[in-house]
Amino acid sequence: MIHLDTDHATLLKYPGGDRGERLVGRLRAASAAEGIAVSIITVEGQMRGWLAAIAKERKASIQVIDYRELGELSNYSRAFTIAPFDDAAAGRFESLRTARLRLGTMGLKIAAVALAQGSLLLSANGSDFERVPGLRVENWAD
Repeated sequence: MIHLDTDHATLLKYPGGDRGERLVGRLRAASAAEGIAVSIITVEGQMRGWLAAIAKERKASIQVIDYRELGELSNYSRAFTIAPFDDAAAGRFESLRTARLRLGTMGLKIAAVALAQGSLLLSANGSDFERVPGLRVENWAD
C-alpha cells in the first residue's frame, strides 16, 4: 500500500506545476500494483483546516468558497482507501510518543498508521519522518 501524507494528498488534489506532474506520473505507474491510501488523520487535518477557515470568515460570500472546498474534500477523499486509526495504529502511536521523536502529534499518528499497515509513506517532510524507526518514507514530488 502507498500511503499519502497530507502534503502529497494536497498536491495531488491541486496538481499544477512540475511537482504535481511528477507525483501524478509516479502514482499512475505504481497504482496498478499497489493501492493508494490516505490516513483518517490526513482527512481530519484537511477538514479542520477548512472548518477553521469557515469559522474565522465573517463574509458569507467568502464562506461559500470555503464550504465548497469542504464539500470537495469529502468527494476527493472517496477516491482513496481511508486508512483507519485503529487499535494497531494507536499502539504504534503510543510507542512513538514515548520515544520523544520531535514530531508533532498529527505526524506521529500518520506515521503510526503507515507503520501499522506496512505502507510506504509519501511525504515531502522526509527529514521529520526519517526519525521514525522502521518507517519507509519517500518524496515522489521532488
